[in-house]
Amino acid sequence: MFTPQERERLRERLVSAAYADTRITGAAVTGSAAVGREDQWSDIDLAWCVAADADLGQVLSDWTDRMYRNHGAVHHVDVTRGATVYRVFLLASTLQVDLAFWPAAQFGAIAATFRLLFGTANQRPPAPAPAAAELIGMGWLYALHARSSIARGRVWQAEYMISGVRDHVLALACLRHGVPAVQGRGMDSLPSEITAPLAGALVCALDIAELSRAFGVIIEALLVEIERVDAGLANRVAGPLRELAHA
Repeated sequence: MFTPQERERLRERLVSAAYADTRITGAAVTGSAAVGREDQWSDIDLAWCVAADADLGQVLSDWTDRMYRNHGAVHHVDVTRGATVYRVFLLASTLQVDLAFWPAAQFGAIAATFRLLFGTANQRPPAPAPAAAELIGMGWLYALHARSSIARGRVWQAEYMISGVRDHVLALACLRHGVPAVQGRGMDSLPSEITAPLAGALVCALDIAELSRAFGVIIEALLVEIERVDAGLANRVAGPLRELAHA
């Protein structure tokens, strides 16, 4: 297990290396460290601005070699957003290091969790929150598959689908309360009067009766959140959704 002191030393080494790399024209701390919310479990989040005339593939390759050769990386995975590549490393110490490689024209804050270290950041519109309509649609789509999974006796798939409905219900509640609605980031900031009833939607055993019970709870919670967004829509979908839970 890494220590906060080891994490800070590694972050300083990475920033120094970026400053010395002429292909990196800007850098920022992102994530919890950018807003003073780090704790002992936080990872390292850094964003590099890659010069327009640099070969992004070569920059990625060189920095990947550096992470394996010098810093104990054991694996990595890429997450892409447009032309930006977020290369996420797992270190032997269990520390996660996220290095974001931004094309120069796009480098800039898309959330409050961005603190410029050097270079110039572009003015960027904030990343949009998920749309309530999309969350609602995904909620009832997961519900349809939960119903069929239960009916087919596919208990693991049913649990997955019920959990999917619950995740979208919680995301809708996060939108309503103005906290982050992606990747569960705002769920623990929701008031207990929202989250406590949803504990009943946790599947406690892989048998049909328990799956059906949890499914019924989350269907009612989904309808509550839909009504907060669009009462007319809630009225239209209430019959079909309750039929799913009672099938």
